[in-house]
Amino acid sequence: MGWRTTVLAWMACSAVVATMPSETVAMPESTMTSTATDASDPFAWLEDVHGEKPMAWVKAENTRTLSILESDPRFPKLQADALAIAQAADRIPHVAFRGGRLYNFWQDSEHVRGLWRRTDLADYAKTAPTWETVLDLDALAKAEGENWVYKGADCEWRDERLCLVSLSDGGEDAVTTREFDLKAKGFVTGGFVLPKGKQRVDWADTDTLLVSREWAPGELTTSGYPFVVKTLKRGQPLAMATEIFRGAPSDGGYGVTPYTLHDGEGGHVSIIHRPLNTFEGETWIVTPSGPRRLAIPLKASVDDLVAGRLIVNLRSDWIVDGQTLPQGAIAAIDLKSALRDPDHPKAHLILAAGPRESIESFGATKSKLFVVMNVNVKGRAFVFTPTGRDGWTRRELDLPGNAAIGLSGGDAFSNRAFFTVTDFLTPTSLWLADEDSGQLARIKTTPPKFDSGPQAVEQFEAISSDGVKIPYFIVHPKAMKRDGQNPTILTAYGGFQVSRTPGYDPIMGKLWLERGGVYVLANIRGGGEFGPAWHEAGLKTRRQIIYDDFAAVARDLIARGVTSPRRLGIQGGSNGGLLMGVEMTQHPALWRAVDIAVPLLDMLGYEHIAAGSSWVGEYGSVSIPAERAFLASISPYHQLKSDVTYPEPLIWTTTKDDRVGPQHARKFAARMAAMGKPYLFYEVVEGGHGAGANLKESAHTAAVQYAYFLRKLVD
Repeated sequence: MGWRTTVLAWMACSAVVATMPSETVAMPESTMTSTATDASDPFAWLEDVHGEKPMAWVKAENTRTLSILESDPRFPKLQADALAIAQAADRIPHVAFRGGRLYNFWQDSEHVRGLWRRTDLADYAKTAPTWETVLDLDALAKAEGENWVYKGADCEWRDERLCLVSLSDGGEDAVTTREFDLKAKGFVTGGFVLPKGKQRVDWADTDTLLVSREWAPGELTTSGYPFVVKTLKRGQPLAMATEIFRGAPSDGGYGVTPYTLHDGEGGHVSIIHRPLNTFEGETWIVTPSGPRRLAIPLKASVDDLVAGRLIVNLRSDWIVDGQTLPQGAIAAIDLKSALRDPDHPKAHLILAAGPRESIESFGATKSKLFVVMNVNVKGRAFVFTPTGRDGWTRRELDLPGNAAIGLSGGDAFSNRAFFTVTDFLTPTSLWLADEDSGQLARIKTTPPKFDSGPQAVEQFEAISSDGVKIPYFIVHPKAMKRDGQNPTILTAYGGFQVSRTPGYDPIMGKLWLERGGVYVLANIRGGGEFGPAWHEAGLKTRRQIIYDDFAAVARDLIARGVTSPRRLGIQGGSNGGLLMGVEMTQHPALWRAVDIAVPLLDMLGYEHIAAGSSWVGEYGSVSIPAERAFLASISPYHQLKSDVTYPEPLIWTTTKDDRVGPQHARKFAARMAAMGKPYLFYEVVEGGHGAGANLKESAHTAAVQYAYFLRKLVD
């Protein structure tokens, strides 16, 4: 995907689970409130998210769970270590280019809500840069009496001053968007203001916004997303905005999204993406005569613009002019020809991935395209330069090998881009590639946060139920005995084409590895580690193979003598929380501990909870008999059985999660309680689809989880 503001149906808006800072836990967003789908469901009352009775239940459950885990003698040290790492001043301050300066959002013990700040490149390269505060979120929240959480800024590329800052109430996905002046360091008096809602907004030009939102009450898709795009001129009230595009209430995915791309030559174009379902959508190009559909595959997206060429991300084969551009490739379309004749775009291949490869990310600078490719879940980085009419030259960047490489951001007014390089045991480093000068240099490194000297990393493969090899990484003490007695946490994601790659996780390292624990990351199907086909292998009624992959890795660990069911715990969030619920109900004897974070669990009712109907393309729908039958067969909420012995899980969520919703976790815990099954339940009252609204809350949630694992797997 490109690094610009494009939001696509196939990809997920991310939130970070506290115990896994390197993990992107992905789900689209929604404002939709839940409704019980089954009148006979005895726990439907817990779907009233902020109701007095459900919140009283939450408070009682939190008191019970925290009285157990916080009373563990190790808990104070776990929390202190997690908080020290989360708030450490020597973290890498990741930045974005803007008007020749670098911008960063920063949180620490003194700035709980955070600072939006800036510096220049020369100063940033110093050990201790001098930062200029642009916006103090703590001061703003206090002054306005609001529970503001910063949700990002989108700046107008032609005017260095103007940005749209999005603010959330306590971490919800719904935001209030307000125009901000970078020069004056304040909100623009009489500037653009978009009231709270799930909205997609970008600049068309300095005085015009493209806005997709709930323009009239109820004007949303069935999953709670906007489907009408209007232009809003400076000084206009919302009621005077001009409609330019309309989808339909039946549209799937995350809602209609407008965005503007530009290149370093002054070229620019506005695009409207209309999702038809979770992974398919129409791409419309805004021409002087209005939006016209661009004839590219439904499983494709326009993500960037380089030297007048639209960069297309292909998730299905595309036959154009007799040539097949393969699934998982990136291609280019001439912008001028696309504007003239969007019905017949001329496309040319830039890069195709091989069988055990995937294009992880890409992004444009002034006249280059930077690309990160995974080869057997290890990163390589390339720079592509357009030549002639439709050619490209390619050069690999000399970044460290056998590591995960991330594209961190680029400058549209030069050919500079940042990359992160990391692995399980090597602190993350930040590299600057400057293609104008030809220099590549490491400019920031995270100091070690845990003792990695005694640790080793290996990559193995397990054989799944259909004979396919499933790779996984294991981080373990070098002196580990293969006696089956090693406390082990196994994690994976397995959905939405999200790749899980090696990463330096200082909290996991300090709280788990240093205490002798083993950590395993499985690259199961459903993810994007080997491209779209790896993801599509587990869609809808084929999804059982994802769960078979995970169980196969567990059995392989046991067969190798790494661990045993007594010492094996599993952990996952969001879609990974669904994975945990399925594994607990399908293989209860295989695990001692199950950490189920911000999960989906009621798969017969998920379409009517929060953003659930957005994900029908991933999971299937209860309206289709075959899909309903499959969902019933895997739904953890419905597969709990009174005559089965389960491990005692830790089920946790957040009240402010308006994406997946806390309803799943609440009802699952309540059903276990009704069956007399042991469980722990914890609900963070803020933080959205994650682990807390600030670093202190996230560190506390991390300590809660590792206290749980230590009690279950070590004691």
